[in-house]
Amino acid sequence: MTVTTTWDLRRILPKHRHLEAVTDRFVFNDGTAKNLMCLTGTIMVVYKGKPYNIPVCLWLKQSYPRTAPICYVKPTHEMMIVSSRHVNSNGEIMLPYLDEWRHTQCDLHSLIQVIMAVFGEVPPLCMRPEYSGSVHPPMYSVEELSHVKLDTEDHLFNELNETSC
Repeated sequence: MTVTTTWDLRRILPKHRHLEAVTDRFVFNDGTAKNLMCLTGTIMVVYKGKPYNIPVCLWLKQSYPRTAPICYVKPTHEMMIVSSRHVNSNGEIMLPYLDEWRHTQCDLHSLIQVIMAVFGEVPPLCMRPEYSGSVHPPMYSVEELSHVKLDTEDHLFNELNETSC
């Protein structure tokens, strides 16, 4: 871990108490695996005036801070990903801030602020629809799932607006 990484973590963790730094195994798209530092937990997002905790994993490659983190939403079993231009069906977070990462101008604090702002407008997760009377959950088309909207009045999150990672 570099001095910059340590400094970033010391700055971030007290402000975002629901995030913790852990080392875990990350598997890249080409199948290679490496132990990487990961900020995992929840980021508080305000959507339509109500707070929601969105579970995320922000992976710091060994080349961090010269390269952007690899970021994912991490839905619980009760949640499902709502694909958008900022989150793909695998939960990967795709933001211009990450694409245009400059290590002298970008940092974890600013990244989290951008994520909070974007997810406050277009939430990346919603609760799975409830189903009853069937052993199997209902099947949904991609089109139906891509249009699921987070509506606080439909009780899509639990009463405390909390999720756990």
